[in-house]
Amino acid sequence: MCGIVGYIGHQGASSILVDGLRSLEYRGYDSAGIALAPGDGSFRITRASGKLVNLQSRLDFSDPTSVGIGHTRWATHGRPTEENAHPHRSADGKVVAVHNGIFENYLELRAELALTGHTFVTETDTECFPVLVSHLMNEGRDFATAFREALGRVRGIYALACLHADDPSRILVGRSGPPLIIGIGEGENFLASDVVPLLKHTRRVIYLEDGDLAELRTDSVRIFRLDGSEVTREVHTIPFDPVSAEKGRFKHFMQKEIFEQPLAISNTLLNRLPISGEPLPLELPYSDEELRGFKRIVILACGTSRHAGLVGQFYIEHIARLSTEVDYGSEYRYREPVVEPGTLAIGITQSGETADTLAALKEAASRGARTLAICNVQGSTATRTAEAVLLTHAGPEIGVASTKAFTTQLAVLLLLAITCPSWHSCPRTSTGRRPCRTSRRRRPGRAGSWPW
Repeated sequence: MCGIVGYIGHQGASSILVDGLRSLEYRGYDSAGIALAPGDGSFRITRASGKLVNLQSRLDFSDPTSVGIGHTRWATHGRPTEENAHPHRSADGKVVAVHNGIFENYLELRAELALTGHTFVTETDTECFPVLVSHLMNEGRDFATAFREALGRVRGIYALACLHADDPSRILVGRSGPPLIIGIGEGENFLASDVVPLLKHTRRVIYLEDGDLAELRTDSVRIFRLDGSEVTREVHTIPFDPVSAEKGRFKHFMQKEIFEQPLAISNTLLNRLPISGEPLPLELPYSDEELRGFKRIVILACGTSRHAGLVGQFYIEHIARLSTEVDYGSEYRYREPVVEPGTLAIGITQSGETADTLAALKEAASRGARTLAICNVQGSTATRTAEAVLLTHAGPEIGVASTKAFTTQLAVLLLLAITCPSWHSCPRTSTGRRPCRTSRRRRPGRAGSWPW
């Protein structure tokens, strides 16, 4: 997955951008680059194929330029070469852009723009975007209008950041699909495709929603929709501290996260265990009648989260006796799924931004299912999309092979399974609380024992 970073403020942007790209290395990449806008009508663009160290060796970190964008690329359109690395620029050199995602109609746009005299130098789909913005500006639009109209012309998914050499006082960004997060600072603002690059600088963030455009200046952030209307998005405070995103004394992040599992599970269980025979205090926004109406559970997830779902299926069916199935998030929406009355769809995603899982949750909801997200990131798209949310509180997981995210997902699924029997078989007391234990199945022949 490609990575995007951006900065506008009062510090030298080069080191901030490179540090941000370094924190995104765990995603994998084959090239990297940054563009700085010094305000003299030009850009300083530095790109390199291979590892980030190749880019670092070409940069002047004493450069005081305080606005720029950066990118790590996984090759999709075109070979992993320096020429195809982001940022990409327009033929006149005035517009640069970085892009996560795919423009499905880029060949059409390139052919259309070529007829008007524009030239292309890369094999990428991304290059058509800065060329299109420049073309629209040549027709008389200002930078913001050209950017918005260009977004309306492209078809596909994207997270985009764009600069204009003659207007370095702002970064324009847009999102439709891949995540894009704005970090709010003091006299400076940040941009990234993950929260991890932002933690060193701020814990106040805005998650852009699909169809959002934003204008970042040193002292302000404004968010718009494609029709030009301005909107307000909630500012979230990230609970992770910067130290949690550092390796510390460990050799690598995977080792660190293996050893963090006990603490992560403790955080998952905090305030969720019963005290003195009370019921499990899982906070779910469903009435008693709605809870009793759930007859079937569908777990939607991808990759490691799906593996957690398979274990959760065993938990729920064995303990709660509720019919449960696990489906690939990437396939669910393509097979005309049958959603029966009383279905609860549970989406499991560590980041809360897994596109296939989000699409599957939306598909289930459109067919009448109620939705619940098991997620690690408060404020992510999954937590804003689902009706109910159970956070895992695992902290940032940077290692590629999942460790604590997986085990904390299992912990939440087990809590849910233990709670489920009381949805449909426990009478309520006069206070509305669910009596504990009376409906849980004891294993035959072992008095006082529980099936888990």
